[in-house]
Amino acid sequence: MRVSAHTIGQEFEMEALSAYLRSCYTVNRLREVIHVPCLFEDQPEDSHMFFFPYGPVVFWGFETHEKHRILAEIRPFLKTIAPVPEYDEMAYAYGDKAKIDANIIILPSQEILPKLAYSHGLAQSGILGLFEATLQKNSHLTRELPEALARDGNIRLSRKRMRQMMGQLYLDRSSINLHQELLDTPDFFWEHADLEAMYRQMAHYMDVERRVQILNQRLEIVQELFDMLGSELHHQHSSLLEWTIIWLIVIEVILSLASIFNVFQGHH
Repeated sequence: MRVSAHTIGQEFEMEALSAYLRSCYTVNRLREVIHVPCLFEDQPEDSHMFFFPYGPVVFWGFETHEKHRILAEIRPFLKTIAPVPEYDEMAYAYGDKAKIDANIIILPSQEILPKLAYSHGLAQSGILGLFEATLQKNSHLTRELPEALARDGNIRLSRKRMRQMMGQLYLDRSSINLHQELLDTPDFFWEHADLEAMYRQMAHYMDVERRVQILNQRLEIVQELFDMLGSELHHQHSSLLEWTIIWLIVIEVILSLASIFNVFQGHH
């Protein structure tokens, strides 16, 4: 049996999504998460879907074509669509003790809450993957611009282009900073502390902690790049003002000389 996490975008319109799902399926709310149990007669009874408000959907025991159909149905309820969706898949089975071994989740029972605990870890890994992809798309800037500055002493870009780049960097950085709390331990485990170990297992298996550290380092680089572009833009603006003043002085001197010359010519 397979479990898979799909992150095709960010932020569900949860009330609208819940209303839509209720019109088609049986729906439960587990704190902020929407839970939909087994949908089809040919599915195992322990099939479940979990919809997380920040975008990921985790499927337990679903066939590929069923998942794709459902993802297409719920796509309109996402506020933003990811250019490249994030996807993770593992096997799962049942045993005496909860653990993850060789890409297989061993569940202690068929109850819903252990599946939800592991799903929280998978969902966080998915949204973290989107954040990583967001910064990766601008990774060439973190190399090219400092190299150009070191080589030429300035950044050979138009002021319009620099403003556009600063705007994009600001949007990317702000979006990630705004949702950084999604990578903290979910509030769900305040009420279910006995399940937190399962969530920790998944977070450790998906290397979430190290990836968050790398993400924060990349955010610092983006901030430095943003500051560098701002400094260069300010420098260009100052240079433009200086040259404008110089040319105004030159014009004033020429006009003064012309006036003196005319007066001199008039006396002769």
